Amino acid sequence: CWVHTRGTVLRSGDGSAARLLGVLFDSTHDDSRRVGRFLEEIPTAFFALSRGWQFTYVNAAAERVLGRSRDELLDGIIWELFPAAVGSDFETFYRRVMETGEPVAFDAYYPAPLETWYEVRAWPAPDGVSVYFLDVTSRKDLQERTERAARQAALTAQVTADLARSLDAEEAVAGLAQTLVPELADWCIITLADVDEQGESGALRDIGWWHADPGSLALVEDYAHHRISALTDGSFLRQALAGTDVVAVTEGATEAVQGFLAPGRARELIAELAPTSVTVLPLRGRERTLGAISLFNGAGRAPVPAHDLPTVREVADRAGLALDNAYLYARQRQLAEQLQRSFLTDPPILDDVEVAVRYVPAAQAAKVGGDWYDVFDHPDGSTMLVIGDVAGHDVRAAAAMGQVRSLLRGIAVATGSGPADLLTGVDQAMRALGHDIVASAVVVSLESAGGSAAGPLRVRWSTAGHPPPMVLGADGAVTTLPGSNLVLGVSPGTTRTEAEATLEPGSTLLLYTDGLVERRTDGGLRAGLSRLSTTLPRLAHRGLDELCQDLLTELLPADPEDDVAVLAVRPRLQSGGPTPE
Repeated sequence: CWVHTRGTVLRSGDGSAARLLGVLFDSTHDDSRRVGRFLEEIPTAFFALSRGWQFTYVNAAAERVLGRSRDELLDGIIWELFPAAVGSDFETFYRRVMETGEPVAFDAYYPAPLETWYEVRAWPAPDGVSVYFLDVTSRKDLQERTERAARQAALTAQVTADLARSLDAEEAVAGLAQTLVPELADWCIITLADVDEQGESGALRDIGWWHADPGSLALVEDYAHHRISALTDGSFLRQALAGTDVVAVTEGATEAVQGFLAPGRARELIAELAPTSVTVLPLRGRERTLGAISLFNGAGRAPVPAHDLPTVREVADRAGLALDNAYLYARQRQLAEQLQRSFLTDPPILDDVEVAVRYVPAAQAAKVGGDWYDVFDHPDGSTMLVIGDVAGHDVRAAAAMGQVRSLLRGIAVATGSGPADLLTGVDQAMRALGHDIVASAVVVSLESAGGSAAGPLRVRWSTAGHPPPMVLGADGAVTTLPGSNLVLGVSPGTTRTEAEATLEPGSTLLLYTDGLVERRTDGGLRAGLSRLSTTLPRLAHRGLDELCQDLLTELLPADPEDDVAVLAVRPRLQSGGPTPE
């Protein structure tokens, strides 16, 4: 506000505030009357205090704000009329003005009966202190709601980030306890209901907990380890799991919770933790409850307020949906993996050949894919070895792999074709049946080269866009079997060739998919083939199963990006011959 008196313009709230009071108390009668009218008419509450803290002037706005008439206020001592001001910011700042002669500005809350926030300006006057103040409760409420909304949004964003950060949904949900404490509660426990193969919720287990007081965290952990087995029927946790809404105990929570705990350690611990309130929210999936969040507050904190419940519900809903998605994905992955494993059968036991196989799914994919191996008897008496890779890392790739594998087996038995003709027949059948599949493969035919059950083997092979087979000699020498034609599924008229070699006793024929050797960030396929040929000599004297396992250990990263299939064969040695260690 602006005041014009004695030819001087003064503005309250700037450095001239003290002079305004000087004008008020040191002016002519007419000036005083004009200033008095001005103070009565302004909507801002104003009063003056003497050095003895008595009210010496109160305008009409101050009467309304303070809830008392000026007859009640004038000559009354402020600390007696408003005892709640004693020891508050009001007393602190008013006395500072009186002692220092410097003006102050502050915001402060006055409790009942006023229950109001004030913006206060106080400055020294010749005979004491002058004060004007505004009721800013509405502004404070708006500011508080805005800040609360920002905190809630930040909390929700943090929860979303926590749930997205980990591929393990249960681990991410367990970590929510630390996010919710102390923002929403003094301490918290996260509970899950295990989901069976049919997707139904079952046994309960506490998976995450936290306490705002580090010294009490061990108590909460101990309580979480004992409470599920101690819960009786009708507990607040089971009520929340059976329904869809919040279960809240706003007072006497310690005794109330103890009423649903069997005598023992859990009941003793809840007495030590001494919650006064508890709020339990179900973790809801799409059509089922998957767990619950239990929020506890002690004597120094009120129950979870109503304005925070929507945020807590949203947190619970997001966590429940994340769990539901994870469980559904795990179920589908399990079914798909079972499907793929049904195709990757154990190899037959052969008289003249040892066989070892390995399959490792991609760590980040659905644990299913298009890699496969196969070993079966050919109608002409030879043994057929197949390894292949259908593009993809999902259920579709696994299903396509099953189709190609079945086609190859069926055509081999029906036609008696050799490796090259067999791949040609599969390629043509895929086109005729309308399969939109692209696959690489190696087909190998093994037959005795000397007519005996043990000895060298004749090897015939044909490759369709697949990494080349390798032969590891008993002396550690590595030979790459050359020759490759176009992948299957691109051009059924492709002319396919095959080659022939001899596999001596003690030597190993290795077939594998590109996941064993190819790294996008480490030199690609060429560098991977070099690593494989360098690694194999060190394994020449290993047993066949051990050789396969050591290859995976040495060449695969901790989290492989691609599926890997390995098929290794070794002619059995003549009776009495040397045996690899």
